[in-house]
Amino acid sequence: MKEIKKNDTFVVTIEDMSDTGAGIGKLEGYTWFIKDGLIGDVVEASAMKMKKNYGFARLVRVLEPAKGRVPARCPVARACGGCQLQELSYDEQLKFKERTVYNHLKRIGGLEHLYLPQEKEAAAGVPDAVMMEPIIGMENPWRYRNKAQYPIGTGKDGLPAAGFFAGRTHTLIPIPNQDCLLGCEENREILNIVLQYMRDNGVSPYHEETHQGLVRHVLIRKGFTSGQLLVCMVINGRSLPHGERLVEALVKVGVNSVSLSVNREKTNVIMGTEIINLYGPGYIEDWIGPVRFRISPLSFFQVNPVQTERLYGTALEFAELSGGETVWDLYCGIGTISLFLAQKAGRVYGVEVIPQAIEDARENARNNGMEHVEFFVGKAEEVLPEQYEKNHVSADVIVVDPPRKGCDQACLDTIVKMKPKRVVYVSCDSATLSRDVKYLRKFGYEVKRVRPVDMFGQSVHCECVVKLEKEQTDRAVG
Repeated sequence: MKEIKKNDTFVVTIEDMSDTGAGIGKLEGYTWFIKDGLIGDVVEASAMKMKKNYGFARLVRVLEPAKGRVPARCPVARACGGCQLQELSYDEQLKFKERTVYNHLKRIGGLEHLYLPQEKEAAAGVPDAVMMEPIIGMENPWRYRNKAQYPIGTGKDGLPAAGFFAGRTHTLIPIPNQDCLLGCEENREILNIVLQYMRDNGVSPYHEETHQGLVRHVLIRKGFTSGQLLVCMVINGRSLPHGERLVEALVKVGVNSVSLSVNREKTNVIMGTEIINLYGPGYIEDWIGPVRFRISPLSFFQVNPVQTERLYGTALEFAELSGGETVWDLYCGIGTISLFLAQKAGRVYGVEVIPQAIEDARENARNNGMEHVEFFVGKAEEVLPEQYEKNHVSADVIVVDPPRKGCDQACLDTIVKMKPKRVVYVSCDSATLSRDVKYLRKFGYEVKRVRPVDMFGQSVHCECVVKLEKEQTDRAVG
């Protein structure tokens, strides 16, 4: 085979897909990563960047489509990059996510005897076999997001436009008709109102390069059960010109709360820390199962409420609570998992470093009449030892739901010192989950159950719940 140089085209069969959803093909032992390529595709690709053993290429055209390939429903799916798997059938998306979790736990977590749900025969007779449970998929993998953050920029016509940034760039891809198919249907009307207000009142979009302009993002949140709507304008300032006109227009279409998020920093962080309320209570309410939650602009709340109930139900099942246990919920946010666990626990303690989240968590506990739940502001590695030493508070079960980076080392060390009987790990990144599982296994915790939950249809992301139990001996596991 002749040497392939930049911009050369070649034909390759996609044999696998990476964690980020890129197709993987091989030519004479050399590996190519090709965005938008699907397993089974035969594609023509154009070389972009080459390393010694692998390279990156652009998909030119699909010569022979994979069996799982379907037409994209969104016309800017490839350019936007938010839906990395939109051209893969949903059944195949679920298989891809199961394999990703499985591969990470085997390769990074060291679970040699982990088996996929369809591998029951292979697992038969293996004493310490762990069967992954089938992924919990979505009934409808569209219109599932209760939260959307839309960057505001300038369209080709010179007018304000809403959209999303193309993958790994800050190039705005305007949304056709202001309608993202993952967001709730109300978003389209709200975005049109915001853009019309900006045009009518000469309100400029923010420009990162110059740090000029006013409107940076529009945050929209919806309570799927309550039907309540919240709109928060992220601005490079402290007020909106003729802001009452925008509020009036939004209230007419049923918006319950309107606020401003002040972000005057040169940063790619979306939300500012100061919230100025313009209309309504400053929050909306919604339910996960029987538990009611208050959700403000800065609250962390799972974006897929239907699947969240299934995710938390799985965590509650894995915790195996009988009614008398003391449970610690680390990285508790506004208390979503804490209050779900409190339905069956004797006592629940939640820990979170963000003070505003803890205020929401305490209010949520009061609203649900749950007096056996207590929340602490601080780091888990500081709060848990203090409560253990001063107040002799133990931990029968510890639940963690960390950010994508996984648990802090000090947090893992604290879990090991507290010696709970069970650890329930809820993860949005199976790679960091697997890293942390490997660490806990060194101190006698073994994986007993694994179940992925798809919260993010059309994307590569997947949640997962793992149950670990303390072995009778502190035998180290390599």
